[in-house]
Amino acid sequence: MARRTSFTPSATHPVLRFILLLALLCSLRQVTAAAGHNYFDALHKSILFFEGQRSGKLPPDQRLRWRRDSALQDGSAAGVDLTGGYYDAGDNVKFGFPMAFTTTMLAWSVLDFGRTMGPELRNAVKAIKWATDYLLKATEVNGVVYVQVGDPHSDHSCWERPEDMDTLRTVYRIDRSHPGSDVAGETAAALAAASIVFRSRDPPYSRLLLQRAISVFEFADKHRGAYSSSLSGAVCPFYCDVNGFQDELLWGAAWLHKASRRREYREYIMRNEIVLHAGDTINEFGWDNKHAGINVLISKEVLMGRADYFRSFKNNADDFICSVLPGIPNTQVQYSPGGLIFKAGGSNMQHVTSLSFLLLAYSNYLSHSNKAVPCGGVSATPALLRHLAKRQVDYILGDNPLGMSYMVGYGTRYPRRIHHRASSLPSVQAHPARIGCKAGSRYYISPDPNPNLLVGAVVGGPNVTDAFPDSRPYFQESEPTTYINAPLLGLLGYFSAHS
Repeated sequence: MARRTSFTPSATHPVLRFILLLALLCSLRQVTAAAGHNYFDALHKSILFFEGQRSGKLPPDQRLRWRRDSALQDGSAAGVDLTGGYYDAGDNVKFGFPMAFTTTMLAWSVLDFGRTMGPELRNAVKAIKWATDYLLKATEVNGVVYVQVGDPHSDHSCWERPEDMDTLRTVYRIDRSHPGSDVAGETAAALAAASIVFRSRDPPYSRLLLQRAISVFEFADKHRGAYSSSLSGAVCPFYCDVNGFQDELLWGAAWLHKASRRREYREYIMRNEIVLHAGDTINEFGWDNKHAGINVLISKEVLMGRADYFRSFKNNADDFICSVLPGIPNTQVQYSPGGLIFKAGGSNMQHVTSLSFLLLAYSNYLSHSNKAVPCGGVSATPALLRHLAKRQVDYILGDNPLGMSYMVGYGTRYPRRIHHRASSLPSVQAHPARIGCKAGSRYYISPDPNPNLLVGAVVGGPNVTDAFPDSRPYFQESEPTTYINAPLLGLLGYFSAHS
């Protein structure tokens, strides 16, 4: 567990550390002369990206017109309707674990920052509903959750448009004999969080989401186990649960407590805080690891003065804040020379957007209670946390050593060869004839820019030295994902009103 760093008393250490912190925060001024960003335009584009990821029958108001209907028979092999939902990244598989996390973060973005999204709020809510409509289908049978559509090995051997798919659309499920508390817990969290979004907008739909969340959580908790153990050949190494399923149970309970206000969920959280390791790996947050998110989410009630019995979660959240501050000895997060949060592994921007979201959310909670977080000799004030989050967003939008926006379609220089099948192959409108599994390979290896602009897509991003190849085969850097964009909606919504 990452604890707040304690320092030996010294007259110079706190000052020196704070100078280092400010130097890192201001370093970008030396590598770019950007005159600010249009955060609202970036917000518009980041939501539009989700329309490019849609699977199923596209609606009449579809704005990204180069996409067409796809995967209209999904679920038929299992006798169920599993059409709809999102493709998670640049492939054509519907992975339920990251889709559910994406949905939760879209909902949290709207709940905390929707009031600053202006006319784009309506489109953000539509993006949530496209996901929840699918999750309701996937959880319709009691004691069963359909967690994936598409054989990933078959899919990854082809480079073809979703409209042309002829790879195996195998359906994968968890049930009482083959548990998956991780993906079921996250699905419950997504449904519960979305139920709050729709509470006043569509009360019957909201009630359906909450009741389904309750039943899915009961299934996840009663039949415990990792879905990687039940479905290892299908979900690993793609979205294998490395971190364990315990955090998703706490995460699901936290969102159900927030959505229902039922005492049973408060008691569940308190009873299972230690058993389910609430304070572990505190500086992580993403589709596989919910620890930092759990503590920040629950801390809001403590800071609002409504739930002092959750004080330990607030202490954990403070630890998280101190663990990501740059310029602090023993910090748990690495920063590139240009100031970007960096964690080893693929798709680094997922860490950038999710951790930045938590920094911004916590800064708001602290502001309402007039609090700051003591981190050794540095006081992590709400203003400092907002500055850190904004620094990461600005890096994504172009304030970086390369002067490149990592959001497709934003600014004048952005990735042109993203690792994304639909974007890189000619559209159905431009090339009506089918493009077969291996026939698409020439487009994959081509040095030409992608013909279809996947507006708003944020790619995996540069490496630890701030270098970026802009090449399809470098998928860790050039592939966009829904779970990169989902937390970004909240960040962009806030900064569009407070820049």
